[in-house]
Amino acid sequence: MTLTLPSPAAPLNIGTRGSPLALAQAHETRARLMAAFDLPEAAFRIVVIKTTGDRVLDRPLKEIGGKGLFTKEIEEALLDGSIDIAVHSMKDMPVAQPDGLLLDTYLPREDVRDAFVSPHVARLTDLPQGAVVGSSSLRRRAQLAARRPDLQLVEFRGNVQTRMKKLEEGVAVATFLAMAGLNRLGMANVARSAIEPEEMLPAVAQGAIGIERRASDSRAATMLAAIHDSETGQRLAAERAYLAALDGSCETPIAGLATLIGRQITLRGEILRPDGSETITGSVSGPVADGAALGTELARQLLAQAPKGFFDWR
Repeated sequence: MTLTLPSPAAPLNIGTRGSPLALAQAHETRARLMAAFDLPEAAFRIVVIKTTGDRVLDRPLKEIGGKGLFTKEIEEALLDGSIDIAVHSMKDMPVAQPDGLLLDTYLPREDVRDAFVSPHVARLTDLPQGAVVGSSSLRRRAQLAARRPDLQLVEFRGNVQTRMKKLEEGVAVATFLAMAGLNRLGMANVARSAIEPEEMLPAVAQGAIGIERRASDSRAATMLAAIHDSETGQRLAAERAYLAALDGSCETPIAGLATLIGRQITLRGEILRPDGSETITGSVSGPVADGAALGTELARQLLAQAPKGFFDWR
């Protein structure tokens, strides 16, 4: 079967959220497809879709529906044919896709670390007693509460630019962003320091871009296969199986990171109470081909360690 490539007259429509970071990720996807198929920029059209998560910024995500708030409208556009592919930050993605959609393409993963961001303080360990720290991430808030129970943690939502403005206005002394996002925006200098995974394990799939398509779209499947990064796919297979087995959502503080050495994969995980009062950690290793099974096994081990009442807050 001959592949009919997109053209300026019939462009491939790429759906994305409208934040500067989301657009940077869509542009990276477009650039990789252009290079893979020797196509001009005009053969692609970036379609910005505003999601519920982008519109409602004055409440925590868990109060308005969780992770799907950043994907629902985009996936609806995929299903009705308004767009051909959708570009997502994988750490925002629910573990299950709607019927008829597939998420099986990942670009090479960026820096997985969290970035410590503050106008006046160099490192997390340098924060003064009782400092006000802003974060919208339940995972980061729980990890901070476990390490520094003296800190005052406040809700801090919005894109990178919005959060930087809040710091300038003195709403908080510091916040945390993903190094991956700052790198993609050319803003790595914003980070005062990067926090190693040994100090704060990142969110599942942090730093990874995923591209979603209709299961029935063979052209999109063929084109996306040309830009898929298999190592990122292997790591995310383990991480997302682990997340799925934990019933992960925005209401659950979960961290996880898979690393590859040769044909072996190691997955580390952490689950916490939201107030940081209890933390459960573990790790598993095995052949790369067993990544998804290892993710499920690590979740089982962590759940088995959880004391009675650990999840009463859910």
